[in-house]
Amino acid sequence: MGKAEFNRKLREKVKKLIRDYNLIDEGELVAVALSGGKDSLLTLHILDDLREGFGFDIVAISINEGIKGYREEGLEAARYNAKLLGVDLVEKSFIEEFNFSLDEIYGMFKSPCIPCGVFRRHLLNKTARQLGADKIATGHNMDDEIQSFMMSLVRGDTRKFSKFGPKLEVIHPRLIPRIKPLWNTTENETEKWAVLNNIRVHLGDCPYARLSLRSKIKNFLNDIESERPGTKKLIMQSFIKTFKIEQEEVELFECEVCGEPASMKTCKACELIALIRGSL
Repeated sequence: MGKAEFNRKLREKVKKLIRDYNLIDEGELVAVALSGGKDSLLTLHILDDLREGFGFDIVAISINEGIKGYREEGLEAARYNAKLLGVDLVEKSFIEEFNFSLDEIYGMFKSPCIPCGVFRRHLLNKTARQLGADKIATGHNMDDEIQSFMMSLVRGDTRKFSKFGPKLEVIHPRLIPRIKPLWNTTENETEKWAVLNNIRVHLGDCPYARLSLRSKIKNFLNDIESERPGTKKLIMQSFIKTFKIEQEEVELFECEVCGEPASMKTCKACELIALIRGSL
């Protein structure tokens, strides 16, 4: 399959997903979570290509966690592609917002992914809301979704099943709903897109990723896929058929410290910040 045909089929796949699940409404502003990696850049490029036809607008947000020797290359790719497409890019960082970098605090936790995920989500949601965004589009692809599903399965955390699917509805006025335009696009397809289109992209792996459960699950699934091609798609199909994708009703509050949405009186970000500052 040539470049033009591959791009056309990929575009149509994402376009159909947006229509089938009503991911974006006309007139909305979509904030793209832009790391500079292949998945987030595909999300940016394809939404930029589709925004006129669907009647929405986009802005990009990049978060600098403070990972020396890794994050800067991703930010450079994010800046380059946003400028290329004429998309406004808003940059935020852990240092500016919380007064510490991930490099400084990761050792306090069992996995660096715990504080990274909490603070990234907190800052992304806060920034998107300040920009007046109606949706946050992330670059989660089909492989990511299967990994998340398997992680919740092995942990017995069935509550997380309600967070799967290409769209999370509004559950709190201060919490911007997430959409996943690449939900049924494989990681192999995003890699092929980047190569075929000569995209300036950050391909490096996070130095902390190898310490995470996700990394172990990813390697496990890739090994099975190499031996039995098509296994990942079968897992995805099984998940969709077996577990009904619908959100549970969750009562959310506003954090007593920062005012952001929280499942308890204090949000997870403020809880971790108190822990970190008590240890520094």
